[in-house]
Amino acid sequence: MSHSPVVSVIIPTYNHAHFLRDALSSLLAQTYTDWEAIVVNNFSEDDTVEVVESFADSRIILENFHNNGIIAASRNRGIALVRGKYVAFLDSDDTWYPEKLAQCMEHFDNSVGLVCHGLRWIGEQERDMFCGPEKRATFDALLANGNCITPSATVVVKDLLESVGCFSEDPAIVTAEDYHLWIKLAQVGNKMIFIKEILGQYRIHSENQSGSVMRQLNADLRVFNEFLPKENLYSLEREVRVRRRYCIAYYGAGRAMQRNGKFEQSWTLLFRGIVYWPFFMKSYIAIMFGLVGATRQWRKRRLKPE
Repeated sequence: MSHSPVVSVIIPTYNHAHFLRDALSSLLAQTYTDWEAIVVNNFSEDDTVEVVESFADSRIILENFHNNGIIAASRNRGIALVRGKYVAFLDSDDTWYPEKLAQCMEHFDNSVGLVCHGLRWIGEQERDMFCGPEKRATFDALLANGNCITPSATVVVKDLLESVGCFSEDPAIVTAEDYHLWIKLAQVGNKMIFIKEILGQYRIHSENQSGSVMRQLNADLRVFNEFLPKENLYSLEREVRVRRRYCIAYYGAGRAMQRNGKFEQSWTLLFRGIVYWPFFMKSYIAIMFGLVGATRQWRKRRLKPE
């Protein structure tokens, strides 16, 4: 292909052929057509290769690549191969609505480095998830409150990605490597735009829902500790920031346990968060929610026929 596309879409995948077909179909349905897609296949053992080849579209490129369990390595491999000025990320179990790329590209100018939108969660639980807003995506806000951006909803300027070293491939932050990247982008003063519209779907299923909550928690806190300013090491302000952030992280882990139906395990995490910072009211609300969920779960078990 002699023409260089404007947008390069990176799709990391492993044994997701059954979902990948939907992801690629949603890409082909885009009203904005000046794109290429690089499917970075971690040597899947299913029919991923056949799925990609079945589309017979020269804009779709298959790259077989061993990532050794580090999805960031697959994304970085894709970034190294792209020809577009802009890079979009699409996980192979997610899909986009037809206007996604067109609407994102309308918001780019010389001062904007990242554009993001909302996603519809589908599966066992369904709800709309909006990323951002801008005030939640500053360096200080990301550090204090955690991640508010997700890869499949994001388009980024390629030069900006490369300027901050792309994704970290540190095994200790697997599952939080995107959070690590957004903090780096915010740290260099990148302007981020958030579209208040649902332009894609994030699929909830057993394969991504059963991931280790504790691994995510530890990765999240490791990223926080890496970027936490080291000056005034023992100041009261620093102590408050650390305790509040740990509480938010444990709250997030507790809520994840609840979404997986593990209500009893969630209480341990939520109470630990309260020990760190007892002023975070969402923790108490989540505990009450967990009590209701556990009661319903117990009743269903009792009513279930032997």
